[in-house]
Parts: sequence; structure tokens; C-alpha cells
Amino acid sequence: MGLQKKDFPELKVFSKLFGAQAEVVVRSPARVNIIGEHTDYNGGFVFPASINRSIRIAAARREDRICRVYSTSFDTTVEFPLDELKKTREWTDYVKGTLKELIAREWPVGGFDVVIGGDLPVASGLSSSAALELGVSACCQVLFDFEIEPWEDIKLARRAENHFVGVNCGIMDQFSIRMGRKGHGLFLDCRSLEYEAVPIPEDELVFVIVDSRVERGLGNTEYHTRQKQCERGRLFFGSINKSLKSLRDVSEDLLIVNREKLDPVVYRRCRHVITENKRVEKAVEALKKPDMKLFGEMMNLSHESCKSDYEVSCRELDILVELARKVPGVLGARMTGAGFGGCTINLVSRNRIDEFQEKVGRLYQSSTGLEPGFIITGAEDGVATRKF
Repeated sequence: MGLQKKDFPELKVFSKLFGAQAEVVVRSPARVNIIGEHTDYNGGFVFPASINRSIRIAAARREDRICRVYSTSFDTTVEFPLDELKKTREWTDYVKGTLKELIAREWPVGGFDVVIGGDLPVASGLSSSAALELGVSACCQVLFDFEIEPWEDIKLARRAENHFVGVNCGIMDQFSIRMGRKGHGLFLDCRSLEYEAVPIPEDELVFVIVDSRVERGLGNTEYHTRQKQCERGRLFFGSINKSLKSLRDVSEDLLIVNREKLDPVVYRRCRHVITENKRVEKAVEALKKPDMKLFGEMMNLSHESCKSDYEVSCRELDILVELARKVPGVLGARMTGAGFGGCTINLVSRNRIDEFQEKVGRLYQSSTGLEPGFIITGAEDGVATRKF
């Protein structure tokens, strides 16, 4: 059916705020990484999916080169000229960074008014930043009548985050949001960029995302520290054998043999990445059979590795995982996203969803004082646009 006006309350906000009608709407979905954490920037494997939470955009062209951007989440309007895109360390940096990349590649971008809303929790680990970047890019393509090939669009959004925002992320978030396919997870090789859409059985089981309500911000976490530790490991193994271009190429046996030569922390970081890549491959194989019990086991092992070897979990995420695993009908539970807060993802029997929400919600709140959020979701299509 495509995008419907009734699904965009941002259209009314736009009319009221700017005194005109929007010309285009965009839905840019969140993503959840089902398994494969911190492997993307190490040239490894990931298995994400787009989900049914999104950033929604309503926009119209202006005759000048001014951009007026309103966020319903922050209830604020920011105005800036296209020719002076300055970093402010605010949410608008994701918009500015995308525009700067478009302009640098000489795409015909002009001024516009835009309202940004949606139902995607900010700083939840569901990649609101990448959703915003790709949403802005899609909006500009429709408004100013040009088209960017999918992979170039993905790389452009990543450059915006790397170079303007200053977060040295991998390519997984942008990829899954741009290329999402309903009913499928995306098995991506982050080095070759080859991918496969793998059907997710949804008749008896469902993925339930639980928001810990602990906000995470990559710029204020040890995300970059983990990258540097992995790089130290990569350089070490590259010095042993030049064909070992990334941790993806290092076997677990080779890692164990060289344990005493590595800093203990670097060793654990490398062990996570190397074993996580294997878990992703096993999980995808299990899904194809399907063997959902094995898939859930891979999720559980992934969390333990994120917690102990990569040390990117936190008390609240660990509590959510522990509580989930005690509920009958839960086959797997793990943190998802960069960590240090955000969400867990849980593989739950459909007939146990209510029990899962009641038990986990009640016990988590009594343990932490925080009320978790629940998102019952399936895999959805990627970025979509409509012009009026």
C-alpha cells in the first residue's frame, strides 16, 4: 500500500509550524542487530534487521539555501544555512553531516523546511542516528529530484557519522536500514559487502526488544577504546602473517597459541570478535534449517561474550537477560547494539509474550527502579518515501 498520510502526524505539525503543505514524507526504520556485535568494524559478519519503529520525516523545498529543522522529540526548531554547516554536538549534526556529504559530491541540494518525528526511542541502541542520516538523504533525493545507488547511499551516511559527527562506526546500521526486507534478516559480510536475505520463521516465535531505559551515547562510552584494542590485536597478528588482514582472518587456535604474547585485555577483545563471527555463521545456518533452539543458544553465548570478553554490557542489561532466561518459552536473550545501555533482544514463543512482558517488566522495575519498554517486532522493509 505504500506510505499513507494518516500514518504521518508530522504532516499536521508541518502545516501548523511552517504554514504550508509538506511535499514529501519519509519513513526510515530502526534496526536491531539480532547477532554479531562489534564485528562490523573488524571486517566480520553481522545479522541485523529493520524493525517496525522508525523516524518519520515531512519536508518541503525552500527558495533559498536555508534549512529549518524541527524535532518533535526535542520540541525545538534549528535554522542554519546550507553553506555554513557547523558542528554543534547536537542532534542536528546528523542532519548537517548528511547534507555536507551530499553537497561534497555535488548532488543538487537546496534549502528546505522539515519536521522530524517518529516512534523510535533516542539513544536506545536501535540506531536512531543512522535512521536519521538515511532519512535525510532519502528526503533530499525526492525533494531535489536525484537518485543515489543504495550502496553509495549507505557509504554516504556512514561517512557523515564518521567524519562530521565523529563516531567511527562500521557499516551495519546504515546497511540494514537502507536494505531492510520484510520477514528477513540480513546476513552481511562487512568486508566483501556481500549479503543474503534470510527468512525468519515468525509462526511460533517472535523477537521482543526490551529497552532498559539506560541511555547510551557512543561519544561518551568506550566504543573507540574497543576499536583501538582490536586494532592492536590486528596489528599483532598481521606481524605474524601478512595475510591476516583483520581479526576475521584469525582462527581461535592461533589466538590461543599466542595468548601469552598479547595483553590480557586485548586477548579478550580479540576472542570476542573471533568467536562472535563463528556464532553469527552458526546462527544463520540454524535459521535456515530451522533450528531455533540452536539459534537461541548462539544468542545466549553472544551475550556472555559481550559481557565478559568485550565488556560492553552493564548491570541493567545483564539483569534483563537473566530475567528473560527464567521465563518459559524464551529460547535466547542478549544485549543488542554497542552496549553500555540500550536494549536487549529476546527470542520468545508467541504464546508467552504476555507472560514475558509481565514478569520481566515487574522484576526489572523492582530491581532497578526503571520501567522497561517492550517492542514486539518482526523484520520490516527499509527506507521508504512518498511525494505529494
